[in-house]
Amino acid sequence: MRPHRNLDVWKKAVEFTVEVYRVTDTFPKDERFGLTSQIRRAAVSIAANIAEGAGRKSDRDFLRFLSMAQGSASEVETEIVIAHQLTYLDDGVVEGLGAKLDDIGRMITGLCNHLSKRIADRD
Repeated sequence: MRPHRNLDVWKKAVEFTVEVYRVTDTFPKDERFGLTSQIRRAAVSIAANIAEGAGRKSDRDFLRFLSMAQGSASEVETEIVIAHQLTYLDDGVVEGLGAKLDDIGRMITGLCNHLSKRIADRD
């Protein structure tokens, strides 16, 4: 089994992505190649970067990919705010997605701290 499949943060990121796909399915059809596509790609990128980093040989590489996952999480958050202001998402959906994104962000930060300590202990 691939190492990322054991990570709770990867599992939560995949679940989050599925939810993003579901809620963006209600966006106007003229947004299909705009905000819908952008928010979906950014959500997918969170889980994909965690997986790619976990598959790398070094903790330093993993940290770099976790940093990209955090960046993608920030991108998704921004796109959720924009979708909300455009009234594509209601308050409850935004709050739910935001809470899940915060949880994923905290988990990524915790994993980064763990890897950084492991690197420092070896150096």
